[in-house]
Amino acid sequence: MPEYTLAEIAQKIGGEVHGDADIRIHGVAEIASAKKGELIFLANLKYRAQLEKTQASAVIIDAQTTETPSLPHIKAPNAYFGFLQAFLLFNQPKQMLPARIHPTAVVHKTVKIGSDVKIGAHVYLGRGVAIGDRSEIFPNCVILDDSSIGDDCRLYPLVSVREDCRIGNRVIIHNGAVIGCDGFGFAPYQGIFHKIPQVGKVVIEDDVELGANVTIDRGALGETRICQGVKLDNLVHIAHNVVVGKHTVMAAQTGVSGSTTIGENVMMGGQVGVVGHISIGDGARVSAQAGVTKGIASGKTVFGSPARPIFKARRIEATLNELPKMRKRLAILEKKLAKFEKGNNQPL
Repeated sequence: MPEYTLAEIAQKIGGEVHGDADIRIHGVAEIASAKKGELIFLANLKYRAQLEKTQASAVIIDAQTTETPSLPHIKAPNAYFGFLQAFLLFNQPKQMLPARIHPTAVVHKTVKIGSDVKIGAHVYLGRGVAIGDRSEIFPNCVILDDSSIGDDCRLYPLVSVREDCRIGNRVIIHNGAVIGCDGFGFAPYQGIFHKIPQVGKVVIEDDVELGANVTIDRGALGETRICQGVKLDNLVHIAHNVVVGKHTVMAAQTGVSGSTTIGENVMMGGQVGVVGHISIGDGARVSAQAGVTKGIASGKTVFGSPARPIFKARRIEATLNELPKMRKRLAILEKKLAKFEKGNNQPL
């Protein structure tokens, strides 16, 4: 197991040591379970009470914070990212596949495979498929005709990539995801829904990560595009001809309907539902379980179903919470009004 001094860790993550720089660290841990010789981080001040109880030997904190922990610490430009860098020092990625093509893999004679590629058991690679250098295709993955996978990609078990899909470099796709399945396109005629052939493409750009059971549909024409650096959580559904802008993130069970355009650096909470044919601007924030029925301007935060600007939605929510009291007060006022009208023998 590797071991570093606090000073060595600080140098590697671009931080500054305060306290004993020669303390030896052999691992990282959560604040509540850490032991002697382990390193923790504090990015959220609501956990500072636990900092006084921790058994950790050192902590990473934000350089901007006014907190001064009693134990030795590293001030980093960003505590969370600094901890990630430290985590990687002690936890190198595991090598789970041998550097070979497993004998049970079915590989068409026209497939192009780069150097140092790893292909697991029972993988299927169709006609004209291309796999880039150092990519890993885990057991039971299926990549259909004329699709391409870039360099340094990792496709976990049971990923399906349909025909004519383009996947960039350093893409991670988790178990059970389906890329390029048919969009939900049908033409109603005489009481019957007739399938519209879906021959569009799906393009996944560089540095994208797709969670387990993500589904990304192709359209009848054109392309569905997931831009650079996008991160999609488990069970996210992206419909046909959607464009998801760079470095946008979506939490689990979010669904985006067809032909919607989502800007860059957008954040969506879990179980968000988005209608089709709208635009969501750069930097927008969509709270969990919001129902987005119309476009959202850049930088706006929305909440609720239907989704509204968050401050308006909170006022409406607060008013709804007061309705039982308001109903009681209304009943009292109605009784008083009835007595008043009866005493005057005429309505107001």
